Amino acid sequence: MKKTISIILYTLLYILLFIVLVALLMGGYLLIQFIPEYLFVPKDYLMWTFNQQGLFIKFLLPYIIVGSLYLFLKGKSEDARSPNVKFLRRHRKSIFALFIASNMVIFYVVITSVTIITNHKIIDYSFWHPQGREYSYKDIVQINAGVYGKKQYFPRLETKGDYFYIVELEDGHKIHLTDVGGFNAEHEYFVIEKLDRDFVNMGIPKVSSMDNFNDTTHQLDKIYSDSIRRVLQNIH
Repeated sequence: MKKTISIILYTLLYILLFIVLVALLMGGYLLIQFIPEYLFVPKDYLMWTFNQQGLFIKFLLPYIIVGSLYLFLKGKSEDARSPNVKFLRRHRKSIFALFIASNMVIFYVVITSVTIITNHKIIDYSFWHPQGREYSYKDIVQINAGVYGKKQYFPRLETKGDYFYIVELEDGHKIHLTDVGGFNAEHEYFVIEKLDRDFVNMGIPKVSSMDNFNDTTHQLDKIYSDSIRRVLQNIH
């Protein structure tokens, strides 16, 4: 009877831990969306995007949290005679401190890895430039647009058929407008379409391909795939 009660209690404990973990992850993602918009995004913005490093770490965050939690709990549940468990128990406070510190750094990297697009300029924030660097549209030297034909693993996290629209600035920095974090009034695809018309009319060189476009028609509503089509075909 005692063994049955113990099993039930341990099961309830792990269920509770799972619920707490899910709540932490959801809360973390909500904060990641809210804080950059609150800190950096002006009222006249069109859209804002996550930079590459921030986007990659954002997707990596659950694995870091779960892995750290696993290491922290392992010392309680495993055989105390195991060398690994002895190490974890001996250094529990240091491991916990490292967990907190590393996640604070990760959180800082994510919330400062954003780019804001307005009607007149581009503001790029990063780990090394939290104050932001401003660019005008004239600083764009090339545009690259298309649809991925295969899954992108590293450093990109894209699937086959995903739309991309990349602007390259004069200092070599590239901004993936489809890594959207938020948009103002219109949907991101329509914002990109509007920006694309402005960029092309300015004479900015553009490389565009209709390869794999049909994949978007299977994944998106027609109103959005039509917008992508117009962008990909808009070459002067």
